[in-house]
Amino acid sequence: MTKSQHSYVRHTVTWTLIAALLTGCMTVPPEEDPVLIKLNEIERRLQRVERVVQNDSLVQLVARVDALSRDIDALSGQVEASNYETETMAERQRELYRDLDQRLQAIETAPAVAGPSNVMQGGTLSPGELPVPNGTDRENYSAAFELLKEGRYDQSAKAFQQFLVAYPQSELADNAQYWLAESYYVSQQFTEALPIFQAVIDDYPQSRKVPDALLKMGYCNFELQQWDAAESALNRVVQDY
Repeated sequence: MTKSQHSYVRHTVTWTLIAALLTGCMTVPPEEDPVLIKLNEIERRLQRVERVVQNDSLVQLVARVDALSRDIDALSGQVEASNYETETMAERQRELYRDLDQRLQAIETAPAVAGPSNVMQGGTLSPGELPVPNGTDRENYSAAFELLKEGRYDQSAKAFQQFLVAYPQSELADNAQYWLAESYYVSQQFTEALPIFQAVIDDYPQSRKVPDALLKMGYCNFELQQWDAAESALNRVVQDY
């Protein structure tokens, strides 16, 4: 074979192979072409991304989440402030209770202060039952109070009872009513003391003994494990006094 013939054969074979390859690519269906499949998948993903980006609801959702986060932060601050105010109020109440108790102890160890008069109803009196027969209201009051200070509680209670019968209109009647209740309280007769302390509040509403009587009612109910009544009385002390 001459050189020119050999060259002709080589070119013929080369173009035949190229034509065969092109023919093979053209015969592959589009749905099976891996290149077209990949391009279509990329196109679909781009369309989804565009829809998400163009969707206003996503933007609104993000803004709503940010607003809720700010609300939660604000509420957390309010809760912390409320807790602080609650603790402060509780401490103020404890200080008030301590102050009232100290004031009451001072009153219990000193002569009582006269207050507004009121009328004490009921009771009978036989001659000679007063601590100071034929004495004044102040003398009999002082004698009954001395019995209380000496720890002679039964005699003190009887003396104050007699005082209230003999001198219902005395300016010391409200004090006598209070110390009568106190004579039962210090001897731990809490059930008996309660209605007598209540009488101070009911019969002498303007008396300076009312807050002390109310406080002691709270203590009596506490000792009797009447928790609701104790809490009510002590809360009223805080609120009113």
